Amino acid sequence: MQQKDSWLLPEGIEEVLPEDAKHLESLRRKILDMFACWGYELVIPPFIDYLDSLLTGSGHDLELQTFKLTDQISGEMLGVRADMTPQVARIDAHNLQHEWPTRLCYVGTILHTRGDPLEKTRSPMQIGAELYGHAGKESDVEVIRLMLEMLAMTGLQDVHLDLGHVGIYRALSRQAGLSDAQETDLFDVLQRKARPELQELMAELDIESPLKAMLLKLPELNGGRDTINKAREVLSGANDQVKQALADLEAVAEKLTACFPSLPISFDLSELRGYHYHTGVVFAAFVPTVGREIARGGRYDNIGAIFGRARSATGFSADLKVLSTLSKSTYQGELRALIFAPCVDDGELKQKIRDLRAQGQAVVQQLPGQVGNAEQLGCTSILEKDNQNWVVKALV
Repeated sequence: MQQKDSWLLPEGIEEVLPEDAKHLESLRRKILDMFACWGYELVIPPFIDYLDSLLTGSGHDLELQTFKLTDQISGEMLGVRADMTPQVARIDAHNLQHEWPTRLCYVGTILHTRGDPLEKTRSPMQIGAELYGHAGKESDVEVIRLMLEMLAMTGLQDVHLDLGHVGIYRALSRQAGLSDAQETDLFDVLQRKARPELQELMAELDIESPLKAMLLKLPELNGGRDTINKAREVLSGANDQVKQALADLEAVAEKLTACFPSLPISFDLSELRGYHYHTGVVFAAFVPTVGREIARGGRYDNIGAIFGRARSATGFSADLKVLSTLSKSTYQGELRALIFAPCVDDGELKQKIRDLRAQGQAVVQQLPGQVGNAEQLGCTSILEKDNQNWVVKALV
């Protein structure tokens, strides 16, 4: 049997080398500091959790993406988190139990059993923010603004925002009296935007002609601002829930335009990302150089119920590794001074090194027999003895 090279990593699992790690960590700190300025408090959910807790709400869509194992202590089924949102919802509902709106943020590695078709990694570093306890469109606007500010901080250009509302399809399905199986079949066809299949499916369904016509037109309701007016005409026979959803989408877009006048906004009323999880407005951010969204989110008002306290909720998440890679071309790294200290057994030198490090300066001390001088190690200055004192001198 051929021995596997010990330096190989599993498919979709990668390591981050020093220069990239430095940039990623710098970006992580800046984003979390910005979240804090908006009042979002950091929480750190566990990497492994009970499977039932991970597969609530959005978790049902992630069951095939979750690594499962048996706890040797309790015998219970555990899972490695594939999404941190259910865990953060539990923290809000069960641990904090605030009566007022709660703003939480998080960052950490998640693990998927399979890589995304466009993004092969199976270990994204998920970063995001959630706002609990407010049902109005103002909280939707806030989290979208926060997401856009996060993307602006990374230096990304030409960000495009896509808006949708899963309540429109949900309300039309109920108005048409579709069974769960019919609703699932129609959902699958709409997600794939397979219009011939959609026409075949509509022909088989025994529903009223006006509703059939509205469902057939749903994939065509995408594009710029005129999409809302077109949708009002096409969906004029829909119930009040659909009309309210359209009004909410228009109001959210207007508020965002007031904050970001040059932001391109489009609408897609057949985009049902996270349908079994989201309950209202959904959104995603795109850039021209990437063939998929770089951040996404939406409203999910029912997730806390399983933890004993359902609260209105909205939020977003992104892969920090992706953001770091995309922003690397615009990254102006901090040229931090690195001081070289010689290999000398001197008490005063040791104290000087200790003092410099206490001041936040980086000092690397030469080891006995070490290969590599100060310049080769990337040092910008060196500690030398001058009149009985150790002083820092710049390398020429």
